[in-house]
This record gives sequence, structure tokens and C-alpha cells, in this order.
Amino acid sequence: MFNDIKERSNPPKASATFKTPEQTAAAEGKINPAVEMVDLDEIPKKIEKRIGFRRLINFRKLSKKNKIIFAVILVIILGLAGWLAYKHYHHHVTKPAVAKVIISIPVSKTVPSTLSGLQVDPSINQLPVTGVMVENEIAARPQSGLDQAGVVFEALAEGGITRFIALYQDTQPSYIGPIRSARPYYVSWCMGFDCDYAHVGGSPDALNDITAWGTKDLNEFYNGGAYQRITSRAAPHNVYSSISNLNTLEGTKGYSHSNFQGFPRKVATPLKVPTTTSISLNLGTPDYNASYAYNATTNVYTRSQAGLPMTNIDASGTAVQIAPKVVIAIIVPFSLGALDSSNAYYSNYMVIGSGAAYVFQDGGVTIGTWQKTSNTTQITFSDAQGQSLKLDSGQTWITALTTSSDLVYK
Repeated sequence: MFNDIKERSNPPKASATFKTPEQTAAAEGKINPAVEMVDLDEIPKKIEKRIGFRRLINFRKLSKKNKIIFAVILVIILGLAGWLAYKHYHHHVTKPAVAKVIISIPVSKTVPSTLSGLQVDPSINQLPVTGVMVENEIAARPQSGLDQAGVVFEALAEGGITRFIALYQDTQPSYIGPIRSARPYYVSWCMGFDCDYAHVGGSPDALNDITAWGTKDLNEFYNGGAYQRITSRAAPHNVYSSISNLNTLEGTKGYSHSNFQGFPRKVATPLKVPTTTSISLNLGTPDYNASYAYNATTNVYTRSQAGLPMTNIDASGTAVQIAPKVVIAIIVPFSLGALDSSNAYYSNYMVIGSGAAYVFQDGGVTIGTWQKTSNTTQITFSDAQGQSLKLDSGQTWITALTTSSDLVYK
């Protein structure tokens, strides 16, 4: 037992080749993190060596507490510097482009109607212009479809009775009439628009001229399927049609387009103080005399006939007063022609030529000149200086008078 105690109190000496783990690590230049001890006195030395503060601060003279504070501050400063460097880097890194999704919304593009000047789809101007003869006898009133015409010409047919030719392209009225017979001057006005001419027969001169002039003819006598005779009115005041039916007829004849020069148009510019608010047209007898009253609110001229509002009625029975945007009175040389079957004189108007024109629009009047050089050329309007007159967009109503004294306005 004693020997055992002796051996335990005197352990064998370590061999010269035996090394502790710490000695082995030190010999290999490694530090065992599990047993490494941090000496605070060494931190300032390392800092001095790395960042060159040796002459600025004497770390060795700092107390242990201040050394710890300085080390913490330095860690904070270095951390802040690293954070700022990170933000700077990511701020200047080019971000990938983000694809933009563009949704295309179709925009409806319109253009001025060649006939009326109103805004329409471009395809409308490729349609034919259809001219329809509409009568104005007392038994034919109220008419239908006149309120939707782009341009209307008015003149005496015979025996002091007026008649209209209504021109359509950018509207599609389903009920037009009563439709009556042709006259040469209406044919000529219509041909200035390269129109297709819808009528029911005509005077001998008119029928001859239609053939001689090469008018695109839609005579009801030979194209009855495009017309209808209503039972609510007696003949000959009972023939009606629609633009749809007439367009179909035009298609069968190859009349697909009208090539013409429309009236120059402008944006409406109503006068602040209208100078012309009433217009009276003497057409021969009280039953056919017409008048207009200017409506400053809507910038239109409401039409009356025989002292009463002139209304237009559609297929549903709704009545609307005629109210064009532009009213024009033209002074046209006039003479009596041959007698018709009722011993009434046909009217002869010299529509090829020129004469005085009174253009009413925007609450005022411009006195100028009309001119038409041939059947196929357009009637034009110019002011006293010879400059082309521009008309407001919308319905234009043109009335032929025999003398300037037949026109009164104030």
C-alpha cells in the first residue's frame, strides 16, 4: 500500500517527446479557440498596427475599462461603415428592367361627313349620296325623312307648288316621303353631289335629261320593289321608301360610291348678339311661303310653313320640327315652261350660272354669290370679296327665289 501511495505522489515524468495539445497547436501556428484567452492589453497593439493610430492615441496608458469602451465603440463604427457600404453598393446596382404592360384601348376615329360636315365613321363617306324627291302639297304634309337629310333644295315644281330634293349619305331614315316626280333643275342640283336620283316618274324634260345627262337613275316606275305605297294616304301622295331599300337598289345597279366636292365647313361660331333672328321667304302663295326663327340657344333655324311650324313625322308617328343649321336663299333666273297634264306650267330655273346668295348662320347673314358651272359640278358660295364661304356643320337648307324682293329678314 505504501508503495502505491508513493507511486501516486510521484507520477512518472513526461517523455521528452510528449506535447500537450496547446503546445502542438502553438508549434503548428494554430490557436485552439477553446482555450485561447483574450488579453485586452493586446487589442490596442493590434489596432495600432492595423489602422495607424499609434501616434494618435496611447492605448497602453488607457485603463482597462476605457480599453473595453474603446473596443466597443470601434466595433460599432466598423459595423456602421459596413452597413453604409452595403447600402451604397445596392443603390448603384442596376435593377433589372420591369416590363410594362400596355393595354391598348381602341379609339374611335371620326372624320367630317363630306355631305353634312358632321363627324362620322370614315366608311360613311364611301357610301353613295341618295337624292329623294319629296313633295310639298298640302295633302302630303307632314312629310317624313326631311329632318335627317344632310342637304335640302327647295323650289317651285309647278302651279305655285314647291317641292324638295333631300340628299342623304350619313343618315339612314327608315321612312321617306311622299316621293314624287322629277324636274330638270332638281336633277342638276343632285348631280353636283354625284347622287343616285330617287323619284316617281317626272316631267318630259326631266326624263329626257336624266337619260342625256347620264344621271344614276332610281325611277320607281322601273324599280318598284324599292318603294312602297301606303294605304293611309291617297295616290299620288302615298309612295315612300327608306335609305336601306334604296341602298340595296343602288347596289344592284353598281352605284356604290359618290365622288363629289362637299361644301367647305367650319366650327359653329354663334354671334354673342344675333343680328338676324327672322327670315321670310315668299314662294308665291301663303300655303307655300316659308319662314325661319333663329334659336340662339341651339344655334338652329326653326322652320314654319303657311304660318305653322313645319313638322316631320317618322314611322312611329313622332313629330319633329324642321330646324336646319344653315339657311341659304339663292336668286335664280326663272321662267314658265310647258303645261303639265293639269294645265299648270312647269317651272324653269336656270341653275347653271350664278346669282346672289344670302347665307344665314350663327345668327347673322352674309351676302354673296352662288355659282354652278355644269350639271356635274357642285354649287358653290362665296362672299362679296369672292372668298369661299364656309358653312356650319349640320343640315343646310337651300331655297331658290326668283327675286331678292322675295326675301325679307330682320
